[in-house]
Parts: sequence; C-alpha cells; structure tokens
Amino acid sequence: MQDVVLAMLAKEPAHGYELRGRMRDALGPLGDAMNAGQVYVTLARLGKAGLVTSERADGLPDRPDRRVYALTPAGQQRVAGWLAEVSWPKPDLTEFHLKLVTAAAGRLADPVALVDAQRREVLRRLRDTQLAALDRSVDPVAGVLLEGVVLRLRADLEWLEACERMWTDRDRTAREAEA
Repeated sequence: MQDVVLAMLAKEPAHGYELRGRMRDALGPLGDAMNAGQVYVTLARLGKAGLVTSERADGLPDRPDRRVYALTPAGQQRVAGWLAEVSWPKPDLTEFHLKLVTAAAGRLADPVALVDAQRREVLRRLRDTQLAALDRSVDPVAGVLLEGVVLRLRADLEWLEACERMWTDRDRTAREAEA
C-alpha cells in the first residue's frame, strides 16, 4: 500500500481523499472494500519515514483542515525502485495492477515494459521450478508442491498476457485518438 500511495503522489501532490478516490477508481468494485482510513494511516507512516511532506491547504467550510501531501526526494527514489522491482510471485495481484495504473497515470514508466519485466521473472521461476520437479529424487510430497507452483506460475503468465493486451490496446487507442 505504501508504494502505491507514493507512486500516486509522483504524478502530483494530492489530498488523502483524492488518493483514496484514485485508488478506488483504479480497483473498480474491489476498491469499495478498502478501509477509508487506510490511506491516511499510510500517509502518516510515510511522513514519519521522511518519504512525504504535507502542508495545510485552504479547504471548504465543511473540511477546513485539509492537508496536501507531496513526495520528498527519498520518496521519489523509493517509487523508482518499486517500479523497477520484478519480484514474483507476490500473492497480491492488486499491487501489481496498481503499479501499472500509477505508472501510466503519472507517466512514470511504460506499463507494457513493466509487464514484460514481470513476465521474464515468472518465466525464469517457471523454468527453475520445472527443472526441480523433473528431479527423480524429489519426495512425492514435495513434488505436489512443485506442481502447484508450476500451475500458479502458468496462471500468472496468462494474467500477464491479459495485462499486456489491455495496456497495448489502450495505448493504441490513445495514439489513434491523438492522430
């Protein structure tokens, strides 16, 4: 959650309420289950860690105490590191989805390039797991775990292909609209 909030701030400074709305929009129906206070707790932790700053902003009469959050240089470095990270399998597909959304929205990175980097990592892990599963000395109990890992990695590859198709089509549609 922290990296997602930081990446959303990379585009521009924002109120916590705006960040929550962006996240809810990016997640569609899954965003409705998000705890309203989660973004504010995350912002407080990021502030204590020196990754964001905040300033009071003129608000509305019913919300006079609004704060605008912005990245510090350390926060910008953390976003760059997060975007470059290709660790897999993380069980949280939502985080990777939000990485693609924030990368595109903030023009921080090409979502298709991020998908490609993840695909290479998944393929590497799939190859290693398949080689381990072929080892005749592997206990059958451990073998069934390896089989499960192979199936999970194959499903992850299919999902990454779906992500690539969606982002490629979206990019093509945007270019055609500009022409």
